[in-house]
Amino acid sequence: MTFNSTYHGDKPPEAGDCLPAYLDNCLQSMPRVSLCVAFSGGPDSTALLHALAQLPGARHCGLRALHINHGLHADSANWAIHCQHVCAGLNMHCTVSRAQVNQQSSEGLEAAARRARYQAFEQALAKDEWLLLAHHRDDQIETVLLKLLRGGGPESLGGMRAQRALGKGQLWRPLLAISGASLRRYLLALQLDYIIDPSNADTRLSRNYLRQQILPRLNSHWPQATDSILHSAMHCRNAADALRMQWLPAFESLYNAEDGSLSLSGWLALVSALREPLLDHWLYSHHLPAPTSAQRQQIQKQCQARSDRLPCIRWHGTEIHIWKNRLWAHSPLPPIARNWQCSWQGETLQLPDGGYLSLNRSGVRLEAPLSVRLRRGGERIKPIGDAHTRRLRKLFQQASLPPWQRHACPLIYAGEELVAVADLWINERGEALFREATCHPKWQPGN
Repeated sequence: MTFNSTYHGDKPPEAGDCLPAYLDNCLQSMPRVSLCVAFSGGPDSTALLHALAQLPGARHCGLRALHINHGLHADSANWAIHCQHVCAGLNMHCTVSRAQVNQQSSEGLEAAARRARYQAFEQALAKDEWLLLAHHRDDQIETVLLKLLRGGGPESLGGMRAQRALGKGQLWRPLLAISGASLRRYLLALQLDYIIDPSNADTRLSRNYLRQQILPRLNSHWPQATDSILHSAMHCRNAADALRMQWLPAFESLYNAEDGSLSLSGWLALVSALREPLLDHWLYSHHLPAPTSAQRQQIQKQCQARSDRLPCIRWHGTEIHIWKNRLWAHSPLPPIARNWQCSWQGETLQLPDGGYLSLNRSGVRLEAPLSVRLRRGGERIKPIGDAHTRRLRKLFQQASLPPWQRHACPLIYAGEELVAVADLWINERGEALFREATCHPKWQPGN
Protein backbone atom coordinates (compact mmCIF):
# COMPACT_ATOMS: atom_id res chain seq x y z
CA MET A 1 0.00 0.00 0.00
CA THR A 2 1.31 3.48 -0.88
CA PHE A 3 0.72 6.52 1.31
CA ASN A 4 1.36 10.21 0.74
CA SER A 5 2.84 11.99 3.78
CA THR A 6 1.35 15.31 2.66
CA TYR A 7 -2.15 13.84 2.34
CA HIS A 8 -5.10 16.14 3.16
CA GLY A 9 -7.88 14.05 1.57
CA ASP A 10 -11.16 12.57 2.70
CA LYS A 11 -10.05 9.06 3.67
CA PRO A 12 -6.64 9.12 5.38
CA PRO A 13 -4.79 5.80 5.61
CA GLU A 14 -4.53 3.99 8.93
CA ALA A 15 -0.96 2.74 9.08
CA GLY A 16 -0.64 1.74 12.71
CA ASP A 17 0.02 -1.92 11.97
CA CYS A 18 2.40 -1.17 9.10
CA LEU A 19 4.01 2.06 10.26
CA PRO A 20 7.59 0.98 9.38
CA ALA A 21 6.45 0.04 5.86
CA TYR A 22 4.66 3.36 5.49
CA LEU A 23 7.77 5.30 6.55
CA ASP A 24 10.01 3.15 4.37
CA ASN A 25 7.83 4.10 1.41
CA CYS A 26 8.14 7.78 2.37
CA LEU A 27 11.94 7.50 2.55
CA GLN A 28 12.06 6.08 -0.99
CA SER A 29 10.80 9.39 -2.38
CA MET A 30 13.16 11.71 -0.50
CA PRO A 31 16.86 12.51 -0.98
CA ARG A 32 19.44 10.56 0.99
CA VAL A 33 20.10 12.91 3.90
CA SER A 34 20.87 12.63 7.61
CA LEU A 35 17.77 12.09 9.76
CA CYS A 36 17.07 13.39 13.25
CA VAL A 37 13.84 12.67 15.16
CA ALA A 38 12.51 15.31 17.57
CA PHE A 39 11.97 12.89 20.46
CA SER A 40 9.92 14.13 23.41
CA GLY A 41 9.39 10.61 24.74
CA GLY A 42 5.63 11.00 24.30
CA PRO A 43 3.48 8.46 22.43
CA ASP A 44 3.68 10.05 18.97
CA SER A 45 7.43 10.59 18.80
CA THR A 46 8.02 7.19 20.41
CA ALA A 47 6.04 5.49 17.64
CA LEU A 48 7.89 7.47 14.95
CA LEU A 49 11.35 6.82 16.37
CA HIS A 50 10.74 3.11 16.97
CA ALA A 51 9.30 2.55 13.49
CA LEU A 52 12.23 4.34 11.82
CA ALA A 53 14.70 2.34 13.90
CA GLN A 54 13.41 -0.82 12.19
CA LEU A 55 14.44 0.48 8.76
CA PRO A 56 17.98 -0.14 7.46
CA GLY A 57 17.49 2.77 5.07
CA ALA A 58 16.90 5.16 7.99
CA ARG A 59 19.86 3.70 9.89
CA HIS A 60 22.10 4.25 6.89
CA CYS A 61 21.04 7.90 6.95
CA GLY A 62 22.61 8.34 10.38
CA LEU A 63 19.30 8.23 12.26
CA ARG A 64 19.55 9.96 15.64
CA ALA A 65 17.24 11.52 18.22
CA LEU A 66 17.05 15.00 19.70
CA HIS A 67 15.32 15.62 23.03
CA ILE A 68 14.53 19.18 24.13
CA ASN A 69 14.40 19.71 27.88
CA HIS A 70 12.21 22.74 28.59
CA GLY A 71 12.85 22.57 32.32
CA LEU A 72 9.20 23.43 33.00
CA HIS A 73 8.19 20.28 34.89
CA ALA A 74 9.59 18.65 38.02
CA ASP A 75 10.18 15.45 36.02
CA SER A 76 11.91 17.16 33.07
CA ALA A 77 15.30 15.68 33.97
CA ASN A 78 13.79 12.21 34.33
CA TRP A 79 12.10 12.54 30.94
CA ALA A 80 15.48 13.30 29.36
CA ILE A 81 16.95 10.20 31.04
CA HIS A 82 14.03 8.10 29.78
CA CYS A 83 14.64 9.27 26.21
CA GLN A 84 18.32 8.43 26.45
CA HIS A 85 17.50 4.93 27.76
CA VAL A 86 15.00 4.33 24.94
CA CYS A 87 17.60 5.36 22.37
CA ALA A 88 20.26 3.21 24.00
CA GLY A 89 17.89 0.25 23.70
CA LEU A 90 17.53 1.03 19.99
CA ASN A 91 21.31 1.40 19.62
CA MET A 92 20.88 5.03 18.63
CA HIS A 93 22.45 8.31 19.74
CA CYS A 94 20.27 10.80 21.62
CA THR A 95 21.24 14.45 22.02
CA VAL A 96 19.65 16.34 24.92
CA SER A 97 19.41 20.12 24.53
CA ARG A 98 18.07 22.60 27.06
CA ALA A 99 15.57 25.19 25.84
CA GLN A 100 15.58 28.60 27.51
CA VAL A 101 11.89 29.39 28.00
CA ASN A 102 10.87 32.92 28.93
CA GLN A 103 8.20 32.12 31.50
CA GLN A 104 7.28 35.81 31.84
CA SER A 105 6.64 36.24 28.11
CA SER A 106 3.51 38.21 27.26
CA GLU A 107 2.68 35.67 24.53
CA GLY A 108 1.95 32.98 27.15
CA LEU A 109 3.85 29.95 28.39
CA GLU A 110 2.62 27.61 25.64
CA ALA A 111 3.79 29.91 22.83
CA ALA A 112 7.03 30.80 24.64
CA ALA A 113 7.89 27.11 25.07
CA ARG A 114 7.20 26.45 21.40
CA ARG A 115 9.41 29.37 20.36
CA ALA A 116 12.24 28.17 22.60
CA ARG A 117 11.85 24.60 21.33
CA TYR A 118 12.16 25.58 17.68
CA GLN A 119 15.16 27.78 18.43
CA ALA A 120 16.79 24.76 20.08
CA PHE A 121 15.92 22.65 17.03
CA GLU A 122 17.60 25.14 14.72
CA GLN A 123 20.74 25.29 16.83
CA ALA A 124 21.04 21.50 17.09
CA LEU A 125 20.37 20.67 13.44
CA ALA A 126 23.42 19.91 11.30
CA LYS A 127 23.87 21.17 7.76
CA ASP A 128 21.45 19.51 5.32
CA GLU A 129 20.03 17.35 8.13
CA TRP A 130 16.28 16.68 8.22
CA LEU A 131 14.41 17.01 11.50
CA LEU A 132 11.40 14.68 11.70
CA LEU A 133 8.44 15.74 13.85
CA ALA A 134 5.65 13.34 14.84
CA HIS A 135 2.73 15.68 14.14
CA HIS A 136 -0.16 13.57 12.85
CA ARG A 137 -3.59 13.96 11.27
CA ASP A 138 -5.33 14.92 14.52
CA ASP A 139 -2.71 17.59 15.22
CA GLN A 140 -3.31 19.01 11.76
CA ILE A 141 -7.05 19.28 12.37
CA GLU A 142 -6.47 21.06 15.69
CA THR A 143 -3.98 23.44 14.08
CA VAL A 144 -6.39 24.43 11.30
CA LEU A 145 -9.20 25.11 13.78
CA LEU A 146 -6.94 27.16 16.07
CA LYS A 147 -5.76 29.23 13.11
CA LEU A 148 -9.37 29.75 12.04
CA LEU A 149 -10.30 31.01 15.52
CA ARG A 150 -7.37 33.44 15.34
CA GLY A 151 -8.49 34.86 11.99
CA GLY A 152 -5.83 33.23 9.84
CA GLY A 153 -5.65 33.54 6.06
CA PRO A 154 -4.99 30.86 3.40
CA GLU A 155 -1.43 30.15 4.57
CA SER A 156 -2.51 29.56 8.17
CA LEU A 157 -5.67 27.65 7.24
CA GLY A 158 -3.59 25.36 5.00
CA GLY A 159 -2.27 23.85 8.22
CA MET A 160 1.22 22.60 8.96
CA ARG A 161 3.40 22.07 5.93
CA ALA A 162 4.81 18.56 5.55
CA GLN A 163 8.21 20.05 4.77
CA ARG A 164 9.93 23.42 5.12
CA ALA A 165 13.37 24.88 5.70
CA LEU A 166 14.64 24.94 9.29
CA GLY A 167 18.01 26.37 10.28
CA LYS A 168 20.75 24.67 8.25
CA GLY A 169 18.47 21.80 7.24
CA GLN A 170 14.83 20.86 6.70
CA LEU A 171 11.83 20.10 8.88
CA TRP A 172 9.75 17.09 7.83
CA ARG A 173 6.41 15.86 9.20
CA PRO A 174 5.96 12.39 7.66
CA LEU A 175 2.90 11.41 9.74
CA LEU A 176 0.36 14.07 8.72
CA ALA A 177 -1.70 11.40 6.97
CA ILE A 178 -1.78 9.12 10.04
CA SER A 179 -4.30 9.38 12.88
CA GLY A 180 -3.29 9.49 16.52
CA ALA A 181 -5.35 6.34 17.14
CA SER A 182 -3.31 4.51 14.52
CA LEU A 183 -0.08 5.46 16.28
CA ARG A 184 -1.48 4.34 19.63
CA ARG A 185 -2.36 0.95 18.15
CA TYR A 186 1.25 0.60 17.06
CA LEU A 187 2.47 1.40 20.58
CA LEU A 188 -0.01 -1.03 22.14
CA ALA A 189 0.82 -3.87 19.76
CA LEU A 190 4.53 -3.62 20.64
CA GLN A 191 3.95 -2.66 24.30
CA LEU A 192 6.25 0.37 24.00
CA ASP A 193 6.77 2.62 27.01
CA TYR A 194 6.27 6.34 26.64
CA ILE A 195 5.96 9.50 28.72
CA ILE A 196 2.61 11.00 29.64
CA ASP A 197 3.00 14.75 30.06
CA PRO A 198 0.41 15.88 32.65
CA SER A 199 0.17 19.30 30.97
CA ASN A 200 -1.68 17.59 28.09
CA ALA A 201 -4.68 17.26 30.42
CA ASP A 202 -4.75 20.99 31.24
CA THR A 203 -7.78 22.38 29.39
CA ARG A 204 -6.68 25.92 30.18
CA LEU A 205 -4.33 25.46 27.23
CA SER A 206 -6.10 26.20 23.96
CA ARG A 207 -5.08 23.07 22.07
CA ASN A 208 -6.01 20.77 24.94
CA TYR A 209 -9.40 22.43 25.32
CA LEU A 210 -10.07 22.05 21.62
CA ARG A 211 -8.95 18.41 21.63
CA GLN A 212 -10.86 17.33 24.72
CA GLN A 213 -13.95 19.53 24.74
CA ILE A 214 -14.71 20.81 21.25
CA LEU A 215 -13.65 18.20 18.69
CA PRO A 216 -15.57 15.31 20.31
CA ARG A 217 -18.77 17.41 20.14
CA LEU A 218 -18.11 18.39 16.53
CA ASN A 219 -17.58 14.78 15.52
CA SER A 220 -20.65 13.57 17.38
CA HIS A 221 -22.89 16.05 15.53
CA TRP A 222 -21.02 16.11 12.19
CA PRO A 223 -19.35 12.69 11.69
CA GLN A 224 -17.51 13.97 8.60
CA ALA A 225 -16.29 17.16 10.33
CA THR A 226 -12.62 16.23 10.49
CA ASP A 227 -12.52 15.05 6.87
CA SER A 228 -14.20 18.27 5.77
CA ILE A 229 -11.75 20.38 7.77
CA LEU A 230 -8.80 18.67 6.11
CA HIS A 231 -10.42 19.01 2.68
CA SER A 232 -10.80 22.76 3.22
CA ALA A 233 -7.23 22.93 4.45
CA MET A 234 -6.07 21.35 1.20
CA HIS A 235 -7.88 24.07 -0.78
CA CYS A 236 -6.35 26.79 1.42
CA ARG A 237 -2.88 25.31 0.97
CA ASN A 238 -3.30 25.32 -2.82
CA ALA A 239 -4.50 28.93 -2.72
CA ALA A 240 -1.61 29.96 -0.45
CA ASP A 241 0.92 28.33 -2.80
CA ALA A 242 -0.60 30.15 -5.78
CA LEU A 243 -0.43 33.50 -3.95
CA ARG A 244 3.16 32.79 -2.93
CA MET A 245 4.17 32.75 -6.58
CA GLN A 246 3.07 36.40 -6.69
CA TRP A 247 4.17 37.86 -3.36
CA LEU A 248 7.58 36.20 -3.13
CA PRO A 249 9.03 38.12 -6.13
CA ALA A 250 7.52 41.29 -4.63
CA PHE A 251 9.22 40.56 -1.31
CA GLU A 252 12.60 40.23 -2.99
CA SER A 253 12.23 43.71 -4.49
CA LEU A 254 10.89 45.37 -1.30
CA TYR A 255 13.28 43.80 1.21
CA ASN A 256 16.66 45.30 2.12
CA ALA A 257 18.91 42.43 3.16
CA GLU A 258 21.52 44.76 4.68
CA ASP A 259 19.30 46.27 7.38
CA GLY A 260 16.36 43.85 7.30
CA SER A 261 13.77 46.57 6.55
CA LEU A 262 10.83 46.51 4.16
CA SER A 263 9.64 49.25 1.79
CA LEU A 264 6.50 50.80 3.29
CA SER A 265 5.10 52.34 0.10
CA GLY A 266 5.84 49.19 -1.88
CA TRP A 267 4.13 47.02 0.71
CA LEU A 268 1.05 49.26 0.86
CA ALA A 269 0.76 49.19 -2.92
CA LEU A 270 0.11 45.44 -2.87
CA VAL A 271 -3.42 44.04 -2.71
CA SER A 272 -4.39 42.65 0.70
CA ALA A 273 -4.18 39.02 -0.45
CA LEU A 274 -0.44 39.55 -1.16
CA ARG A 275 0.30 42.10 1.55
CA GLU A 276 -0.59 39.87 4.50
CA PRO A 277 1.44 36.74 3.64
CA LEU A 278 4.39 38.91 2.59
CA LEU A 279 4.35 40.63 5.99
CA ASP A 280 4.20 37.27 7.78
CA HIS A 281 7.08 35.92 5.70
CA TRP A 282 9.16 38.99 6.56
CA LEU A 283 8.46 38.60 10.27
CA TYR A 284 9.18 34.86 10.24
CA SER A 285 12.53 35.59 8.56
CA HIS A 286 13.34 37.64 11.68
CA HIS A 287 12.07 34.80 13.94
CA LEU A 288 9.12 36.95 15.02
CA PRO A 289 5.44 35.96 15.37
CA ALA A 290 2.79 37.16 12.92
CA PRO A 291 0.19 39.74 14.02
CA THR A 292 -3.50 39.17 14.63
CA SER A 293 -6.15 40.75 12.39
CA ALA A 294 -6.53 43.68 14.80
CA GLN A 295 -2.77 44.25 14.85
CA ARG A 296 -2.64 44.20 11.05
CA GLN A 297 -5.28 46.92 10.97
CA GLN A 298 -3.24 48.94 13.45
CA ILE A 299 -0.12 48.63 11.28
CA GLN A 300 -1.96 49.95 8.25
CA LYS A 301 -3.54 52.74 10.29
CA GLN A 302 -0.15 53.85 11.62
CA CYS A 303 1.26 53.82 8.08
CA GLN A 304 -0.80 56.98 7.51
CA ALA A 305 0.91 58.85 10.39
CA ARG A 306 2.72 62.14 9.71
CA SER A 307 6.32 61.81 8.59
CA ASP A 308 7.59 63.56 11.74
CA ARG A 309 6.09 60.84 13.94
CA LEU A 310 7.77 57.51 14.75
CA PRO A 311 4.92 54.97 15.08
CA CYS A 312 5.60 51.69 16.84
CA ILE A 313 3.15 48.77 16.84
CA ARG A 314 3.74 46.16 19.53
CA TRP A 315 2.41 42.68 20.29
CA HIS A 316 3.80 39.70 22.14
CA GLY A 317 7.38 39.15 21.05
CA THR A 318 7.41 41.83 18.34
CA GLU A 319 7.83 45.53 17.68
CA ILE A 320 7.30 47.10 14.24
CA HIS A 321 8.62 50.62 13.66
CA ILE A 322 7.66 52.90 10.79
CA TRP A 323 10.61 55.13 9.93
CA LYS A 324 11.97 56.70 6.75
CA ASN A 325 9.19 55.14 4.63
CA ARG A 326 10.22 51.65 5.69
CA LEU A 327 9.05 48.97 8.12
CA TRP A 328 11.51 47.71 10.74
CA ALA A 329 10.89 44.75 13.03
CA HIS A 330 12.62 43.31 16.08
CA SER A 331 11.87 41.65 19.38
CA PRO A 332 10.99 44.02 22.25
CA LEU A 333 13.93 45.68 23.94
CA PRO A 334 14.38 44.99 27.65
CA PRO A 335 13.90 47.89 30.11
CA ILE A 336 17.10 49.90 30.39
CA ALA A 337 18.08 52.04 33.37
CA ARG A 338 19.22 55.48 32.23
CA ASN A 339 21.91 55.59 34.94
CA TRP A 340 23.52 52.33 33.76
CA GLN A 341 27.30 52.49 33.44
CA CYS A 342 30.21 50.07 33.48
CA SER A 343 33.98 50.17 33.65
CA TRP A 344 35.55 48.96 30.40
CA GLN A 345 39.09 48.20 29.34
CA GLY A 346 38.44 46.68 25.92
CA GLU A 347 36.95 43.30 26.79
CA THR A 348 33.71 42.25 25.08
CA LEU A 349 31.02 44.04 27.08
CA GLN A 350 27.37 43.02 26.88
CA LEU A 351 25.11 46.06 26.81
CA PRO A 352 21.68 46.32 28.45
CA ASP A 353 19.84 45.91 25.12
CA GLY A 354 21.65 42.64 24.37
CA GLY A 355 24.21 44.27 22.08
CA TYR A 356 27.99 44.29 22.54
CA LEU A 357 30.87 46.74 22.76
CA SER A 358 34.34 45.42 22.01
CA LEU A 359 37.56 46.36 20.24
CA ASN A 360 38.25 45.69 16.58
CA ARG A 361 41.32 43.65 17.57
CA SER A 362 41.08 40.59 19.80
CA GLY A 363 43.42 40.15 22.73
CA VAL A 364 44.04 43.90 23.09
CA ARG A 365 43.41 45.88 26.28
CA LEU A 366 43.41 49.59 26.95
CA GLU A 367 46.09 50.90 29.28
CA ALA A 368 43.54 52.41 31.67
CA PRO A 369 39.84 51.61 32.10
CA LEU A 370 37.24 53.88 30.58
CA SER A 371 33.59 54.29 31.55
CA VAL A 372 30.69 53.20 29.34
CA ARG A 373 27.33 54.90 29.85
CA LEU A 374 24.05 55.37 28.01
CA ARG A 375 22.31 58.58 26.99
CA ARG A 376 20.97 60.75 29.77
CA GLY A 377 20.27 63.83 27.67
CA GLY A 378 22.28 66.85 26.51
CA GLU A 379 25.49 64.98 25.58
CA ARG A 380 27.92 66.66 23.18
CA ILE A 381 31.09 65.67 21.38
CA LYS A 382 33.49 67.36 18.97
CA PRO A 383 34.25 64.69 16.37
CA ILE A 384 37.69 64.64 14.78
CA GLY A 385 37.69 66.80 11.69
CA ASP A 386 34.70 68.83 12.82
CA ALA A 387 35.16 72.49 13.73
CA HIS A 388 32.22 72.46 16.14
CA THR A 389 30.97 70.57 19.16
CA ARG A 390 27.80 68.70 18.22
CA ARG A 391 24.78 67.52 20.15
CA LEU A 392 24.34 63.76 19.99
CA ARG A 393 20.71 64.21 19.03
CA LYS A 394 21.74 66.06 15.86
CA LEU A 395 24.52 63.58 15.05
CA PHE A 396 22.13 60.63 15.38
CA GLN A 397 19.65 62.32 13.06
CA GLN A 398 22.31 63.15 10.48
CA ALA A 399 23.66 59.58 10.59
CA SER A 400 20.13 58.12 10.27
CA LEU A 401 20.71 55.90 13.29
CA PRO A 402 17.42 54.10 14.01
CA PRO A 403 15.65 55.83 16.94
CA TRP A 404 15.17 52.56 18.86
CA GLN A 405 18.97 52.05 18.89
CA ARG A 406 19.88 55.52 20.13
CA HIS A 407 18.97 55.08 23.79
CA ALA A 408 21.18 51.96 23.99
CA CYS A 409 24.13 53.36 22.05
CA PRO A 410 27.28 53.06 24.24
CA LEU A 411 28.95 56.35 25.18
CA ILE A 412 32.61 56.02 26.12
CA TYR A 413 34.01 58.40 28.75
CA ALA A 414 37.49 59.18 30.02
CA GLY A 415 36.67 60.64 33.41
CA GLU A 416 33.79 63.02 32.70
CA GLU A 417 34.75 63.67 29.07
CA LEU A 418 32.80 61.95 26.31
CA VAL A 419 35.57 60.67 24.04
CA ALA A 420 33.70 58.31 21.74
CA VAL A 421 30.15 57.43 20.75
CA ALA A 422 30.31 53.68 20.05
CA ASP A 423 32.22 53.28 16.77
CA LEU A 424 30.40 56.24 15.19
CA TRP A 425 32.26 59.37 16.40
CA ILE A 426 35.44 59.96 18.36
CA ASN A 427 37.17 63.13 19.56
CA GLU A 428 40.88 63.93 19.63
CA ARG A 429 41.46 62.58 23.13
CA GLY A 430 39.62 59.36 22.29
CA GLU A 431 41.57 58.96 19.07
CA ALA A 432 44.83 59.30 21.00
CA LEU A 433 43.74 56.72 23.61
CA PHE A 434 42.75 54.12 21.05
CA ARG A 435 45.65 54.87 18.73
CA GLU A 436 48.01 54.09 21.60
CA ALA A 437 46.38 50.67 21.92
CA THR A 438 46.32 50.28 18.10
CA CYS A 439 42.59 49.57 18.07
CA HIS A 440 39.16 51.19 17.85
CA PRO A 441 35.75 50.54 19.43
CA LYS A 442 33.37 48.11 17.73
CA TRP A 443 29.64 48.23 18.46
CA GLN A 444 27.06 45.52 17.73
CA PRO A 445 23.54 46.83 18.49
CA GLY A 446 21.05 44.52 20.16
CA ASN A 447 18.48 45.12 17.40
